[in-house]
Amino acid sequence: MSEGSVVVLNSYYTLIAATVVLLVGRTLVKRVRVLSNFNIPEPVVGGLIAAVLVLGLHQVNGFSIQIEKGLQDGFMLMFFASIGLSADFKRLKAGGLPLILFTAVVTGFIVAQNVVGISLATLLGLKPLTGLITGSITLVGGHGTAAGWGQIFETDFGIQGAVALGMACATFGLVCGGLIGGPVARRLMKQVKVPTEVVGSGPQVAFEQPQHNRLITADTAIETLALFALSLASAFYLSSFMAEHFSESNFVIPTFVWALASGVVVRNVLTSVFKVTIFDRCVDVFGNVSLSLFLAMALLSLELWMIKDLAVPLIIILSVQALLLVFFAIFIVFRVMGKDYDAAVLAGGFCGFGMGATPTAVANMQAVTDRFGPSHKAFLIVPMVGAFFVDILNATILSAITSLPFWN
Repeated sequence: MSEGSVVVLNSYYTLIAATVVLLVGRTLVKRVRVLSNFNIPEPVVGGLIAAVLVLGLHQVNGFSIQIEKGLQDGFMLMFFASIGLSADFKRLKAGGLPLILFTAVVTGFIVAQNVVGISLATLLGLKPLTGLITGSITLVGGHGTAAGWGQIFETDFGIQGAVALGMACATFGLVCGGLIGGPVARRLMKQVKVPTEVVGSGPQVAFEQPQHNRLITADTAIETLALFALSLASAFYLSSFMAEHFSESNFVIPTFVWALASGVVVRNVLTSVFKVTIFDRCVDVFGNVSLSLFLAMALLSLELWMIKDLAVPLIIILSVQALLLVFFAIFIVFRVMGKDYDAAVLAGGFCGFGMGATPTAVANMQAVTDRFGPSHKAFLIVPMVGAFFVDILNATILSAITSLPFWN
């Protein structure tokens, strides 16, 4: 089980550790008022405690943990597939103008994030393109995008250690996005009228109220797992096809995006063409379980000493990026989206994927809606923009920036 000072957890121990992290986080959020008041997600609380403990042991004797990466990736892919399987085209039409507005705001934020990153990197004596690594590559893109683009930066632009730097920045973003979203939503909640709709009433939209009771039978569970399997098989095939036929292209579409897209296609082909009834409650349960376990595993395996050892200029850039995120969420996202309860929830979710990942965005919104009531608009818009459109926008903008001739 151990290799020197590195403890390697197989899939069974990884799952046990993740559930312990979730239980610790849940207990603390329920008992520590400041955590519940600031809407800090349970996986973030438990995961950070575990990461800090590992950091302390690492400082003493070089101790670290390696988890079963395939299990973590599997839960991530299941989560994104669940969003796709919940995306009924009839429901998506309800996005309308708010969906377009939110996408436009996110586009502006990606550009601003990269402008800030490049500008500060230049002022602080780093290679300008390093600013992209401390920009949307890692903060909007996350660990997967960081790994993909990091290799390109090392081979094509001579930025040594770009992959390791990307992992550190993405780790910082994951933690920061989870911590910022709740307080931002709490601040904005003072400016809006909280809905009077009782939690659990009305139509359920995916992931809004994870504690709401859902009845599942063995038959529906098996049918739903088959849908997940079909979506993930399609995602792996499309990802492999892209890698084989477009390997020389900078336009990278991560596997989790294919999982979401495959889920959308599977859902709507089955319901529209074959008139199959999808058991949404079962999809929601599997999606929420996958979300919680993925976040717990991601935070459990954080190597905080990578953040601690970052050069001072990089810490400055990331701190400014965090301030930019808060400014955008409060003064742009909230105002553009209508300055109401839905806009406040959207702002909290925006913090999640603006410096982290879409699962963090959904966890941020869950923490708010579980306490104040559902926000159908937010849970319609954020998963689609955060998990699908944002990756296309990010890849397009990054390709355009890196293709400029004066970087070489």
